[in-house]
Amino acid sequence: MLIIKPSALRDIVHGLQVAASIKAQRPEWRISWIVRDIFSPLVRSSTAVDQVYVFRRNEGARGFLRLMREVRQKNFDLVLDFQGLLRTGLMTKWSRGKRKVGRTDAREGAGMFYNEKIPLPADGAASHVLEILLQFCTVVGAEPRLTGPLRFRELERLNLSFMEPRKGLRPVLIFRDSGQSNKKWNSFAQLTALLIREAGRKVVWAGNNYLPCRESFPDGTFLNLTGNTSLTSLPALLAKADWVVSNDSGPMHLSAAMGLKTIGLFGPTDPRQYGPYPLKSPNNYAIQAPVGDLRLLSAKEVFYLFNRIEATLERAQSRAALAPA
Repeated sequence: MLIIKPSALRDIVHGLQVAASIKAQRPEWRISWIVRDIFSPLVRSSTAVDQVYVFRRNEGARGFLRLMREVRQKNFDLVLDFQGLLRTGLMTKWSRGKRKVGRTDAREGAGMFYNEKIPLPADGAASHVLEILLQFCTVVGAEPRLTGPLRFRELERLNLSFMEPRKGLRPVLIFRDSGQSNKKWNSFAQLTALLIREAGRKVVWAGNNYLPCRESFPDGTFLNLTGNTSLTSLPALLAKADWVVSNDSGPMHLSAAMGLKTIGLFGPTDPRQYGPYPLKSPNNYAIQAPVGDLRLLSAKEVFYLFNRIEATLERAQSRAALAPA
């Protein structure tokens, strides 16, 4: 099978979850993937993917044609367009495949290149974006459900000694950035100060773009890795954290996909459609700003909710430990 999902990080994470679900339920399938070069390290390291075709978007038409010449050397039983845009529709058309399946909600005319289209879930377009994508499982006779957390190769080979616990507690990992300005909460520095000074936590900031912190903290309590976080190291970095606190962003979805304790901060986007999934998992929480405006969400409120969430989870774990087998 060939999966076409070149970008973006959130969508690739969700696509990997679908691929993992297919692989777990139908292990006879060998999965290939078309992905943009900037996201290829994550897809390569996924245990659900067997082969990667790299799309170099900055090379324009020449890069596109080179990619398709490579893809057309193989005949696929199944081609799945997870993205549903004109470019990926053309990739579907020019791939060699017995069955070509795309999204019912495809745009830019991509739907004309499919032999089949997957149906929307029961809640239609209002469904969570991952639930829509999970419908691709039905094409191979698998159930549209997750089968476990995402797994990645070679996590233990990276040296992440800076993520060692402090006072017996692993760090709180924070992702400040997001793709849109109205999805960026601007009080992470204040939240970091509260976590360090009031809760005694170690805090690590991470992300692709450098974001300065002007606060001063005691040695060993804070590390700023923004601008120095690669996709190659991201899964291993996430796995070392106690909690991941993030804007609505790709790293937030990756944390949830790996089954880690995740808190997402939401402004104008609806957590019911874009929240950390599964929405009802005891590890996943969404905090939405009043009237969808992140400027109205204070650091003290998020800190209070963080403490409540942590206490609730600890009580649930204690009850589970005491429950009879």
